[in-house]
Amino acid sequence: MTNKPNTMRQIRIVAVFMTVMALLVGFTAPTHAAGLLIADGGFGGVLEIKEHDVRVTVNNGIAVTDVTQVFVNTENRIVEALYTFPVPKNASVANFSMWIGGKEMIGEVVEKQRARQIYESYKKTRKDPGLLEQVDYKRFEMRIFPIAARAEQRVRITYYQELDTDHDWMTYTYPLNTTTRRADTKTTGRFAITIDALSQIPIVEVDSPSHGDDLVPAKHTPEYLQASLETSKGDLNRDVVLAWRTSRPRTGIDVITSKPKGEDGYFALTLTAGEELARFDSGMDFVFITDISGSMRDERKLAMSRILVKRFVDELGEKDRFELMTFNVASDALFDQLRDVTNDNRRQAASFMHSRVARGGTNLMLAVRTAYQYRNDDASRPLNVVILSDGMTEHKQKTELIQLIDERPKRTRVFCIGVGNEVNRPLLSQIADDSGGMAAFISRGDNFERAAKSFRQKLTRPMATDLAFKFSGVEVYDVTPRQIPNLYFGTPVRIYGRYKNGGDVTASLSANVIGKPINKSVTVELPRTDDANPEIDRMWAWHRVQGLLKQADRVGSRDSVVNAIIALGEGYSIVTEHTSFIVLENDAEYRRWKIDRRNAIRIERDRAGQDRLAKRLAELREKATTRLAPIGDDEPAVATPATPQVNTNNVPAPARQQSRRSRDIDFGFSGGAGAIDPVGGLIVLGMGGSALLARRRRRGSTIR
Repeated sequence: MTNKPNTMRQIRIVAVFMTVMALLVGFTAPTHAAGLLIADGGFGGVLEIKEHDVRVTVNNGIAVTDVTQVFVNTENRIVEALYTFPVPKNASVANFSMWIGGKEMIGEVVEKQRARQIYESYKKTRKDPGLLEQVDYKRFEMRIFPIAARAEQRVRITYYQELDTDHDWMTYTYPLNTTTRRADTKTTGRFAITIDALSQIPIVEVDSPSHGDDLVPAKHTPEYLQASLETSKGDLNRDVVLAWRTSRPRTGIDVITSKPKGEDGYFALTLTAGEELARFDSGMDFVFITDISGSMRDERKLAMSRILVKRFVDELGEKDRFELMTFNVASDALFDQLRDVTNDNRRQAASFMHSRVARGGTNLMLAVRTAYQYRNDDASRPLNVVILSDGMTEHKQKTELIQLIDERPKRTRVFCIGVGNEVNRPLLSQIADDSGGMAAFISRGDNFERAAKSFRQKLTRPMATDLAFKFSGVEVYDVTPRQIPNLYFGTPVRIYGRYKNGGDVTASLSANVIGKPINKSVTVELPRTDDANPEIDRMWAWHRVQGLLKQADRVGSRDSVVNAIIALGEGYSIVTEHTSFIVLENDAEYRRWKIDRRNAIRIERDRAGQDRLAKRLAELREKATTRLAPIGDDEPAVATPATPQVNTNNVPAPARQQSRRSRDIDFGFSGGAGAIDPVGGLIVLGMGGSALLARRRRRGSTIR
């Protein structure tokens, strides 16, 4: 930036969100990249991305992503710009900052209409507020004006999210391949991303499906992985995907907690099905429904769907049967009946998919109704309806579609595979949850074959239904979700809640597996103070908001939940469709509008916790460096032992002291070489522990 006072005044930010299309189908010349500042409006102009720096810390399945970008106006005139940022899956934006007068100004969240009114009052005098709104379910947008000639502008975004875990693989995706309007997709300077991943259990395999060897991993301890990518003139046209596999014990219970001093606490709980579950002996029926509407042209979504369908069909068993359907405004079936899984039928399926062209509108309801007709009278053969789509159906159909899911035939489950980054995640997730199925989201950078294998493994093992928890010993409240989804092999179920005071809590689990009830109880500690995981606070609030939105969308009106959503958004600094971030020039302006600096205080606390964690990680890296010894030329940089050895010397003392929050469980299944009872070996209960690097011991009922 220039140092002249009048120029500094010019380049201070006045940001406003304009109304945009909820769907991006109509853009005729799309380009791709995430978090871009695009010259727009009547002023036009050209902007370059000078720097794009991403720092990610994954602490027991919860990722904190901090993005700093510097943009440059290359023209000799003032330009207006549009800032866009995609919403990753399960993410809650925790902060949006802009540099005004050389100082970082942290935004605050207020009710959406009030934020707009405050902005409009400044717009008339050309002062310096900024406004960040959630435009729809997948994107935030912001207008920035004026950006002075040849000037730089710096922005910073932080978001929290829980990561997908599938068949012991945890995957982090930084979304870059997302449709927007006129933009450059390369940085003129540095593009860098660093990922620090902590796991309670040893990491045994690392993979980057998107960038291969360019994303360099380093395993500093068995439980601490670091990966980095840095380049000049970096390509912002590809998602960055990092996956790591852990060697997980069969059963256990862990807890992540956050409890500020003098306040009620927060906890996160995760349930994971163990590998000891027996496979189904009988075959299953599958109807694969693939979206071929016009929106599937973007991001090569239809091409991805072709590959996924082939992988899924290849993974079917010899006792299974399947059908393929495609839909836009009409539905088209391949066989008009369920067919056995033969090589000839597989070839016909591949030919059918390759003949499809993405065009026309979307009528998902018609396709689902047609799929229901494949349900047969054989009660032993469940019908699995698998939808591959971006979920861009007509908005007016949403409530009717959710109601249609409730009317499905018995033993029919609906699974949704969201294809690409421009995906209606809330709709696809709700369809799957309401039917007892599940949703997965796959980008171009993912490993399609691994996704297909994992999907098949989930369906060949019994699921746990009717899951419920009761807590005693400590007052627990506001648990979310209220209705716990079904538990599938390889995919954990996460639960969040609040608690008072602290102490030992007994968690009693009831569930049903293949018609057989189970009941188990374990006791863990909920601490009276804990500042190690402040991100849990917002993740709890974000899930509460999502639950309220789903509740409202089932009845077709949000009137009854809007006030609660606004209260959660303002209280926990969460941007929703009813709340917005606003950035004012200085603290005095916040006081003038009677806006409490809640987010500024929360961000200060969060960053302090993250700084403490960063210091610990630096110590672990230093210790790992001092233990280095010469190795053979052929030894890999990242070890992948079949049975990793647990070395507790690297575990920070506070982590070991907090081990009473984690416990292994013995479900009493038969040992030895005999058959394993599927009820006895039901569930791995994992509540992702607050101990940063606490090890699971590999024997039953051992307290960690």
